[in-house]
Amino acid sequence: MEKIIFLNKKEGETPLEALEVFRIKNKSYKDVSMTYAGRLDPLASGLLLILAGEEVNQKQKYLALDKEYEFEILFGFTTDTYDILGVVNNSTILTNYRIDNLEKEIKENLKYFTGKFVQRYPMYSSKTVKGKPLFVYARDGIDVKVPQKEVNVKSLKFIKLRKITSKNLFKNIEKRILKVTGDFRQEEILKIWKKELTIRISPQGKALRSYYVASFKIKCESGTYVRSIANSLGKKINIPTLAYSIKRTKIGEYGIINTA
Repeated sequence: MEKIIFLNKKEGETPLEALEVFRIKNKSYKDVSMTYAGRLDPLASGLLLILAGEEVNQKQKYLALDKEYEFEILFGFTTDTYDILGVVNNSTILTNYRIDNLEKEIKENLKYFTGKFVQRYPMYSSKTVKGKPLFVYARDGIDVKVPQKEVNVKSLKFIKLRKITSKNLFKNIEKRILKVTGDFRQEEILKIWKKELTIRISPQGKALRSYYVASFKIKCESGTYVRSIANSLGKKINIPTLAYSIKRTKIGEYGIINTA
């Protein structure tokens, strides 16, 4: 029996669902104590570290390992979760000037998210305040002081900028959100996305607007929220932004190729 297992979590799964799928497929782990070290949001994919048996007691050691991600930022929208699985609370259409200068602005502002800096926890996160996760306060509409922490981003690299039509953007968002099980406000969120994006499509189905998605690679210390970096970059350049996709590719020295 392996004490350390690396799974490739699918988009739409929670970490607990990924663990249980592994347990069902591997009967020898049926009655073995297991846990995951390091969460991934439902719409995030990639490397998930599972501990089994006595190794469960070493969870804090594995939580402290550096992480690496490939992620994308969508320009033109923000949500209350900082990713697509959230309620849109701000949107804009980029002018031709902003589009022509977008790549330059991105590169110029990455320096603010490299090295050590203070990051505020997202309201929709599992960080506990007074014994309750922040997302509980957010869903109940209760004001609470959101804690901050110092994070350390060891490298952040811009890869490329691509264009996507409003029609294809909605199709992609709908397909991915429908993968998510459990109560994550999917119905409400999809109605809002549909309203935001289909108003920009003609009756014939021809997309009238395009949006921009930038891709990045990041290496950071444990506890860094990629969603928050996506949101904060937008604030720096004064454009609504969110994390469009997140894939964890490495934990410590372990990569995707190690997955079961």
